[in-house]
Amino acid sequence: MNELELSRKEISRIDAEMAKLFEQRMRECETIAEYKKKCGLSIRDTDREEELIARNRKMIESADVESYYIRFMRNTIDLSCAYQSRLMKGMRVTYCGVEGAFAYMAAKRMFPEAELVPFADFADAYRAVESGEFDCAVLPLENSAAGEVGTVMDLLFSGSLYVNQVIDLPVVHNLMAPSGASIDGIKTVVSHPQALDQCGEYIRRHGFETLPYSNTALAAKHVKEAGDPSVAAIASDDTATLFGLDMLDRTINDVKNNTTRFAAFSRAQNRPTTPKKREDESFILVFTVRNEAGSLAQTLNIIGAHGFNMRSLRSRPMKELQWNYFFYIEAEGSIYNENGQDMLRELSAICAKLRLVGTYYTDLKTEG
Repeated sequence: MNELELSRKEISRIDAEMAKLFEQRMRECETIAEYKKKCGLSIRDTDREEELIARNRKMIESADVESYYIRFMRNTIDLSCAYQSRLMKGMRVTYCGVEGAFAYMAAKRMFPEAELVPFADFADAYRAVESGEFDCAVLPLENSAAGEVGTVMDLLFSGSLYVNQVIDLPVVHNLMAPSGASIDGIKTVVSHPQALDQCGEYIRRHGFETLPYSNTALAAKHVKEAGDPSVAAIASDDTATLFGLDMLDRTINDVKNNTTRFAAFSRAQNRPTTPKKREDESFILVFTVRNEAGSLAQTLNIIGAHGFNMRSLRSRPMKELQWNYFFYIEAEGSIYNENGQDMLRELSAICAKLRLVGTYYTDLKTEG
């Protein structure tokens, strides 16, 4: 047997081992896919992927081989994600709105392989997940211009679901109309009241009349069905494509960095455990404090003393108790390490009610 045959025989042996290991790796992906489905997590986690490549490349001794190994790892990760995607195709996700609306776009980007089912009401979508009818609900937390979504905040406090994923979705409004229409011929614009308000300066400058509609996507559908070249809709570019409308003008928002934060709600709680601190790790708490002087300040001092940076603090009235409030906090850092658990124990001692709503990373890409 010559050197070529010996090398080929050795490669065949190695390939046989790699085939077994590859199958084992994909079997583990089945467990991961089931966990992500249960917790409402997206398939891709770019930070985790880069961390894995950076760690594994150190095991390659040959500099000549290293770049090829990195490519091998990226291909392997892509195959793992593709397999997980296939396994998660049976996932059922609710959102509030209609196909083409911003909530639909957020749900599609979080769960591209899932069955997406619209609900007309935030609470109905939320309860459908609580009942087990759906795996996950994608609902808005807040808009950078309009503020928090009060109904969803109340569900965070009163409901049982967890937030395990949050994305920031840029809200870009565009002017669209039936084929053949022109801006000069537009007299009336139709859209959701918030969208009309967010494009108020543009509307006034052009002298348009406004007609409020329940949803931006439904407004676009109405304009398409009416076929009136003097009536245009304000909605997303995805909506224009969906209903076959001509785009007359793009990005007509008064505020160009308008963004809505959407959260994925599921029945199971994700408990991330990473070997090192991730800068993009955050958590959400809702709580009530005892009716005593300094109770809220004491709560905030405990959070600060444990080194957590609070990004958001809000209060919401409790519907069942007049002039009583619950508080909502988002903070940066890991809640599952020893420091985080110590903080929760201290808070439990002084809060009348304390609930860890969830943890999430903010590294999910939101580009289309």
